[in-house]
Amino acid sequence: MDFNLSKEHLELQAKAKEFTETVLFPHEMECEENDGISRETHQKIIDATLAWGFNAPNHSKEDGGQGFSIFEQTLLNEQLGKATGAIWDALWYPSYPMRFATQAQKEEYLIPTCQGKRRDAYAITEADAGSDPTQCMTRADKVEGGWKINGEKWFVTIGDIADYILVHAHVDGDSTKPTVFFVEKNLPGVELKRTPLYTHHFAFKHPEYIFNDVIVGEDKILGEIGQGYDMTKDWFVEARLGIAARCVGGAIRAAEEANKFAAERIQFGQPINNFQAIEFMLADMGVEIMAAKSMLYRLSWEIDQTSDRKLNHAKAAALKLYCSEMVGRVCDKAVQILGGRGYMREQAVERLWRDTRVDRIWEGTSEIQRVIISGQIKKRGLDIYTGW
Repeated sequence: MDFNLSKEHLELQAKAKEFTETVLFPHEMECEENDGISRETHQKIIDATLAWGFNAPNHSKEDGGQGFSIFEQTLLNEQLGKATGAIWDALWYPSYPMRFATQAQKEEYLIPTCQGKRRDAYAITEADAGSDPTQCMTRADKVEGGWKINGEKWFVTIGDIADYILVHAHVDGDSTKPTVFFVEKNLPGVELKRTPLYTHHFAFKHPEYIFNDVIVGEDKILGEIGQGYDMTKDWFVEARLGIAARCVGGAIRAAEEANKFAAERIQFGQPINNFQAIEFMLADMGVEIMAAKSMLYRLSWEIDQTSDRKLNHAKAAALKLYCSEMVGRVCDKAVQILGGRGYMREQAVERLWRDTRVDRIWEGTSEIQRVIISGQIKKRGLDIYTGW
C-alpha cells in the first residue's frame, strides 16, 4: 500500500493552503466584528474563487464545476477549515442532488450556480423536525399546472444570500413521498420569518422561512416524487465529509497556534512548553489530529471507489462523529494553553473553539451519527468499521 500523496495532490494541497491564507484569512476580523462579511468582501472572494479555479469543486466540468473527486474535495476543505467565521462558505458547493436535475433545470439552476452567478440553499429542518425528517410538516399539494407548497423551514444556512431554495417537502402531506422542489426566493408567499443570532459570527446567516401557498411549476421537482429523502441523504454524505475535513483543518490551526504560543510564552523563567502539563496537552492534540486525519484521508479515498450509497452514508457518519468531537477537544486545549489570551476573540483559537461547536450538531448530531453507526453494525457487523 502506498499512502503518499501524488504530485498533483500535493500541488492541490499547497494551492488550497495559499488560497485560504491569502484570500480568506484577511477577512476574519471583519467577519468577527460585524457578524458577517460585506457584499464587497463577498464579491472579492467570489472573484478570487473563480480565478483560483475552486468554484463548484463537487460538480462536473460539463456543468460548470471543477469535477474534483471526493479525496480532492477533502484536501481543499481541510485547508478551508482553518479559516474562522466560516468564511469558507463564500466558496460555493452547489447542493449535491442537483446532479440529478434535468438538463433544463441544470441550465436554469446548476450551471449558473457553478459559475458563481446564482446561489442555492437547502431547507430541511423545521421546528418539530430535526433529526427525524419524516416529521416534516412542509407539504406540497398538486394544483393546476404545478404544486402549492406550505410550511416553515428553520436553519436555512446561507439563506440570506441564496436566490433560490431547495425545499424538502412531503407530497400530499405523506411522509412516504418526500420530494425536493426548486423554489425561487422572490416568489409570492416566500416570507422571511426571522434571522436568529447564534454562538458563532458566521460569514452568512441561517434564517427561517415561511412558505405560504407558494406555487411552483411541474418542472420544479428535483428528481422524482418520493426520492427526496434519498437525495437528502446524499447531500448529508457530502456535507458530513466536508465538515469532517474542515474540523481536521481547524484542529490543525488551533494546535499550531497553541504550540507557537507555548514556545514563546515565558513563565517562571522558561517557555511554558517545558512544563509537562503543557507538553502532554500538545501531545494529545497531535495524536488526536493524526488519528482523525488518517481516518479522513482513508475514508475519502474509499468513498471515491464505491457507489454503494448506504455504505458511504454509514462511513460518513463515523467520520463526521469522530472529527467533530475531536476538534472540540483540540480547540478546548488550545484555549487552555493560551490562558486568558485564549479567551479573547482576537485569537484564532477562541474563534475556532466557538465556530466548531456547531459541528457536533448540524448535518446530524453526534447522537444521530451513533444511531446510524450502531444500526449498520447490527445489519452488517463490526467489519464495516473494523475491516480493511
